[in-house]
Amino acid sequence: MPREGERIAKLLARAGIASRREVERMIADGRVKLGDDLITTPATVLTTLRGITVDDVAVAAAAPARLFAFHKPSGLITAERDPAGRPTIYTALRNALPAGTPRMIPVGRLDLSTEGLLMMTNDGELKRAMELPSSLVPRTYRARTYGEVSQAKLEELMQGVTIEGMNYGPINANMERRTGRNQWIELTLTEGKNREVRRVLDFLGLQVSRLLRTVYGPFELADLPRGAAIEIRQVEVERFRKSLKIPTRTTGKP
Repeated sequence: MPREGERIAKLLARAGIASRREVERMIADGRVKLGDDLITTPATVLTTLRGITVDDVAVAAAAPARLFAFHKPSGLITAERDPAGRPTIYTALRNALPAGTPRMIPVGRLDLSTEGLLMMTNDGELKRAMELPSSLVPRTYRARTYGEVSQAKLEELMQGVTIEGMNYGPINANMERRTGRNQWIELTLTEGKNREVRRVLDFLGLQVSRLLRTVYGPFELADLPRGAAIEIRQVEVERFRKSLKIPTRTTGKP
């Protein structure tokens, strides 16, 4: 850690408390203290987390970065809680993760009706790096669609596309199989903007009846059962961190 210290939001994210954005909300809600004093800004610079509490619970020593692959079923919200009372991914994760697993946060989101590979980690820094478009982490989806489209039209997506003022980067799209006006299309992209796949396919005049993410970076859904999770081996996590140029996470007293 640099001698001059780092912002508390970054330190708490690295310690696995929450993502930086969520930490900022915690601070705004008055949930973070240094001793008896409230932390009032996420820009607070510290050299250590010693004495920091969240909801009056001391922040534990940082654990090694862990990463799980979770097969998210359709019908679950990618959030910790939903104001409308709909089931969230954490409903399924209670049974999917081994007992004693620390709090896991999702890498990106899959919307309510999208299923497939959702990566989960306890490391806010790793989460952020995996989500950033600049990291160029590929995500692959399979979409079952209805409508008319040609392979040549799909290949035009490699040039990027602008929809209602939103620019989307190159998408490698290929027709898998077709029966009449129904087809499965595989799409690989690196930006991961909100509802990107659905918006692009809708722009092409296609109706999506099923959307499944199968790959995130070097990790694949493969035959992981729906609702199940599997931990990525530590050696693979560290190899992946190095490819993203994130410093190896260390353990010790905060």
